[in-house]
Amino acid sequence: MRDYPTATVRTRVRVPLRFGDGYSVDAELVTFHGLADGKEHLAVVLGEPGANPLVRLHSECLTGDVFGSARCDCGPQLREAVEQIAQRGGVLLYLRQEGRGIGLYNKLDAYALQDQGLDTYAANAALGLPEDDRDYTAAAQMLQALGIDSLDLLSNNPDKADQLRDLGITVSHRVPTGVFTTAHNVRYLRAKVLQTHHTLPLPELTAG
Repeated sequence: MRDYPTATVRTRVRVPLRFGDGYSVDAELVTFHGLADGKEHLAVVLGEPGANPLVRLHSECLTGDVFGSARCDCGPQLREAVEQIAQRGGVLLYLRQEGRGIGLYNKLDAYALQDQGLDTYAANAALGLPEDDRDYTAAAQMLQALGIDSLDLLSNNPDKADQLRDLGITVSHRVPTGVFTTAHNVRYLRAKVLQTHHTLPLPELTAG
């Protein structure tokens, strides 16, 4: 198990959330002191978390979460996660890891290469960047600061579960997210299945 410093809660504040489709829910937003990477990650506490809450680690995606980009499935996953977690009780960790950790400008540079035929991982490699540069130490710190050491993980990504377990968090089950295909993101989703073994059903990844 990897050792890492303890983080502490900095601020808790109630914020009513409202999405473009009209769905609304009250949330508690939590900030932290002492996160390992020094970034301003945010915990969104929804419903009444129990002993084994539902948790999602959601990496920030400005293009998808804010502008509704159809080139990824991030916005729909965020919307789905908030409702599922609110119904059961749990936490969404909103992690400042744009572009799987490479940053917004690099992500858009990779998009330009994808327009020339590369998949999302090959585009990163062509830029001299890692396929996935995310480290979830800060996520484990946030969970432990919230008193969570066992959870069900809402994710199709096996690396998130593996890293959390290596950081001492018990992942009891991995709960899949929906499949949100558009004419613009099918190649992206297929690459996630083939390159990093995301648990998405390949036969469903067809446009239209």
